[in-house]
Amino acid sequence: QVQLVESGGDLVQPGGSLRLSCAASRNIFPLYPIAWYRQGPGKQRELVATITPGGITNYADSVKGRFTISRDNARNSVDLQMDSLKPEDTAVYYCNARNSVVNYWGQGTQVTVSS
Repeated sequence: QVQLVESGGDLVQPGGSLRLSCAASRNIFPLYPIAWYRQGPGKQRELVATITPGGITNYADSVKGRFTISRDNARNSVDLQMDSLKPEDTAVYYCNARNSVVNYWGQGTQVTVSS
């Protein structure tokens, strides 16, 4: 079993930036595709960004050019840099590690974008 722990969520003004981190109880990040999802108030959970073990990244259209997913091997974490934040980015953000056998989720971290 692997535990994922997200951190970095906060209240930020529109146009601001936040950096979320996802830490794992074991160093799985070189082995699994890692994704960040989010679930806004009254909305379904949606995929935000992914990074493969080979470092290939992909983003939802709504965050392209504003969010960057990266893997930090030294800290054993996968980060989500979020810039130019908008009120519609308000959500609980979740880290996910998945392959054909396992599907791990963190508990989520709250991001609120409001003036």
